[in-house]
Amino acid sequence: MKIKILGNTKVYVACPANKASGGPELLHQIVYQLRKLNINALMYYYNSRMKINPIHDTYRHYQNPFTNFVSDSKQNILIVPEINTNLLSCYKNIQKIIWWLSVDNYYAWIKPSRFSKVYFYKIFFFFRYFKAEFIFNKHFKEPIKHLVQSYYAFEHLLIHKINKNQISYLSDYLNKDFLSSFNSRSIRKKNLVLYNPKKGFQFTLKLIAAAKKINFVPIQNMSRNEVISLLSSAKVYIDFGNHPGKDRIPREAAVLGACVITNLKGSAANSKDLSIPKKYKFKETDESIPKILNLIEDCLNNYESNNKNFDSYRKVIYSEPRKFNSDLKKIFKSTGQ
Repeated sequence: MKIKILGNTKVYVACPANKASGGPELLHQIVYQLRKLNINALMYYYNSRMKINPIHDTYRHYQNPFTNFVSDSKQNILIVPEINTNLLSCYKNIQKIIWWLSVDNYYAWIKPSRFSKVYFYKIFFFFRYFKAEFIFNKHFKEPIKHLVQSYYAFEHLLIHKINKNQISYLSDYLNKDFLSSFNSRSIRKKNLVLYNPKKGFQFTLKLIAAAKKINFVPIQNMSRNEVISLLSSAKVYIDFGNHPGKDRIPREAAVLGACVITNLKGSAANSKDLSIPKKYKFKETDESIPKILNLIEDCLNNYESNNKNFDSYRKVIYSEPRKFNSDLKKIFKSTGQ
């Protein structure tokens, strides 16, 4: 898929205001990298208040310009994350691109926590704007283009009969703070098993209950530097969440010297998005619990030999900034007109 950039083209990247997480970081990264290619890219912060600076402190170093207005012209481009495809219905002429930073989160958006007015509003909103217009492209004169952050998303779009020619792979890369922080010679690893309590917590609780002698530590309520310090000191990171896209924390854990153990959900099921050896991936069943705990203990007791099994995965992670820029140049073709 090629996207033509004219001399007067503006590329708007929609992003939630004042929010810091993996998705917003990637949205800031694409604007930053596009501008390095002399493309006029701008942050478009939605849900922002006019008198409050919409840029989260975490992303100020990118120094990306932003706007509160999108010019609905044919030469311009609007890129939106999959969870906010409703924004596309506000414009008639602009070229529209959905960037699938996740798959599961697109659908999780409508899952109700209880039967309420909010629930019925979400159901209406889903079928009015999401299903009809954006997956099947029925209400747009021109087909929507798609970028995918993971091969999991790519396969998902093909299943929904999105034309392969309308899809391009554009993944992401870790923040330089993670890529440059670890020094194996200066950091002494501890017998810690880290987990994210926001992901797959119910199954993780089963592991914790079955292994009283293993020190499980949650990653929560921490600054970036604190997360880096904790990951750098741990031997193992486990992730039994849903893996809606090519997740960052497993990569962050790996480059900071941890062995990574996951389930087989979402992007973790394929070897492209999560390219760790199969022995470190498990079905999320009660029968798997003893096997998982045995592997955890082996990683703790024989850390060096297990850690080497992630070297190829780390090479892929370190190559991601270069691949991101290479893919970006292939997708966005400047005509100079």
